[in-house]
Amino acid sequence: MCGRYYLNIGLKDIYERYNIRYKEENKYEFNEIYPSNKSPVVLKDGEKKLKIINWGFKPSYSKSLLINARSETIDKKPTFKDSFYNKRCIIPVSGFFEWEKDGKDKIKRRIHIKDRKIFSLAGIYDNFKDENGDDYTAFTILTTVPNKDMIKIHNRMPVIIPEEKEDIWLDNNIENYGRLKTMFKPYPGRLEIE
Repeated sequence: MCGRYYLNIGLKDIYERYNIRYKEENKYEFNEIYPSNKSPVVLKDGEKKLKIINWGFKPSYSKSLLINARSETIDKKPTFKDSFYNKRCIIPVSGFFEWEKDGKDKIKRRIHIKDRKIFSLAGIYDNFKDENGDDYTAFTILTTVPNKDMIKIHNRMPVIIPEEKEDIWLDNNIENYGRLKTMFKPYPGRLEIE
């Protein structure tokens, strides 16, 4: 699961990191990001773009936000299937949080990749209607089984997309979904946990 993350760099750095030429004047509250907050995502709609959208799918059948989607069943669940095929995105993060159980207590842990200001989580997005009937766009984060660092804390972790595979993830013309699903492995490198 990924219930909270943080992003502590500005939009200019995100544009540069993801080589985005199309720029909109967007503002967002960066640092710790909670479900339902607006946050930057990178998507490809003709060209690579940065959009500020809500975190959490809100399908009509659910009373709560769906902030994560299990990567193992992403192409089988009606809520996520079309987005996996046609609306993939990257969520830029500086790190994420998870809560480690310690008896009856839970300890908030900050998890990041050493010496990297930013890395990419796999996401999908879709369009929804709010309580007033207005359209809005939202994303959810894909999760997978934990790597050796995360297993001590939680039984899930977000899918981290390697930098060299980011353009493949964003390419909605790809129909080899098996190739995309090979990215759903736990992060093979070391995670810093504080």
